Amino acid sequence: MPRSTALTPDQVPADSKPTLGAFTKNIGFTPNMMATFAQSPIAFNAWATLLGSLNRALDVKTRDSIGLAVSEVNGCNYCLTVHSYTAEHMAKLPVDEIILARKGHATDPKRDAAVQFARKVIETRGQVSEADLKAVRTAGHTDAQVMEIVALVAMYSLTNFFNNVFDPEKDFPAVPPAGSI
Repeated sequence: MPRSTALTPDQVPADSKPTLGAFTKNIGFTPNMMATFAQSPIAFNAWATLLGSLNRALDVKTRDSIGLAVSEVNGCNYCLTVHSYTAEHMAKLPVDEIILARKGHATDPKRDAAVQFARKVIETRGQVSEADLKAVRTAGHTDAQVMEIVALVAMYSLTNFFNNVFDPEKDFPAVPPAGSI
């Protein structure tokens, strides 16, 4: 049950309206998470700026796979529904790749290294080992890309924590619970 209200368009604070309007236009509807998050223009616009910048990091399949891995670790069902939907429909990942990403892996070796590293970052709260760092570098990721992976983990964690705290009504197709994948 939602712990906060998803705002109607006339309730959205003026400083959140441009950002929320851009998302609504781009997506074709206003997700409940965003209509709830928009209550704080400071937090919402900061997140949207980070998201916009990180949408240029790595490639879309890797970004969505990292989002799935991080959301699985953080137990965020809302984000799992969103990332499963976008991974399948926008990144064109097949369902078996989505399930694999939730487990912290990918079939592509370079993407697999990024997803495994992202999972290590979230599980260890950034206290990764030298071996973890070496593995992602050996797979072909530059230090700049490793930094982008860490930033993606942080951004996805922000939305995971937001959605776990406020539990907005889900507006994407449900996904199976972790134990059943």
